[in-house]
Amino acid sequence: MTTLINPSVPHSEKKIFATLAVALVLWVAAYNLIQPLANWISFDLLQLAPDSQLGESVAFFLYDVPKILLLLSGMVFLISVVRTFFSPERTRALLGGKREGVGNIFAAMLGIVTPFCSCSAVPLFIGFVEAGIPLGVTFSFLIAAPTINEVAIILLFGLFGWKVAGLYVASGLAVAIVAGFIIGRLKMERYVADFVWKVHRKVNVIEEKLTWSDRIERAWQSVKEIVGKVWLYVVVGIAVGAGIHGYVPEDALASILGAQAWWSVPLAVLIGIPLYSNAAGIVPIIGTLIEKGASVGTALAFMMSVIGLSLPEAVILKRVLKMPLLVTFFVVIAIAIIFTGYLFNLIL
Repeated sequence: MTTLINPSVPHSEKKIFATLAVALVLWVAAYNLIQPLANWISFDLLQLAPDSQLGESVAFFLYDVPKILLLLSGMVFLISVVRTFFSPERTRALLGGKREGVGNIFAAMLGIVTPFCSCSAVPLFIGFVEAGIPLGVTFSFLIAAPTINEVAIILLFGLFGWKVAGLYVASGLAVAIVAGFIIGRLKMERYVADFVWKVHRKVNVIEEKLTWSDRIERAWQSVKEIVGKVWLYVVVGIAVGAGIHGYVPEDALASILGAQAWWSVPLAVLIGIPLYSNAAGIVPIIGTLIEKGASVGTALAFMMSVIGLSLPEAVILKRVLKMPLLVTFFVVIAIAIIFTGYLFNLIL
């Protein structure tokens, strides 16, 4: 009898792939049961009126929490597998030798799939400078990596589908590419901290040999780490969103955050800059605001300013950037986000 299993695949990896297949079936089954289960608990078990404010809020909460956590777990796993093919050394090697323009585009796209946040901004910045990567290209990567957040992509996809999630990714890429290119054109290398230029280290790319078992194990560890850190933010964010969903009038939000209010986009960005929240806490609230009448461009601009222009990031970057460059970095990104917000308000 002919076997359909490739004999060259180790037995341990066959077992892992079989386990993944079973997990996928269970994941799909659980995802499809969320909606009827949430409705049953809200309207049959708890006897809440379907058209009441409390009933709508409870059903919204019971549906969105497990849905978002399932999406988060599944997508973090897939993204983490992709990320096992990247390392800081390999990232620097891929960006090395890229001129401005093409380099900005490549760096911004690479920032989406690489596992770096604002906390790693300083060592990454130093490493990129050491590798001879142009300053503007470096900033395109440093903007895209935290701003285009995988948790935000997953949550936006779960709440609104691929269109809004795609707009978020496209706007984040545009901001990173344009802002990085502008900073590069300003020729502000003299405002990089002096000690950075004095560090010389040969960049060696050491390719780590990973089996599929290693990659899957690392992805599973990432799921446990990320979901373990953000699940409470998800619950709190959705709870706030559920309250807005059930109790806040649509007209009130539309008048403040709607596209017709010309000042809503810059105000949203200015409010978002001093705030600090991760995507898991802010996206469910943003999702509900859009549902209740806030314009998509204004909501996305606010979210991007919270995630990508946080004060903790400014404090971290102050170690390697002199004040003129740090201020330019924030101002250019803020203007780019505002422009993006207006653009999406016009086309949506």
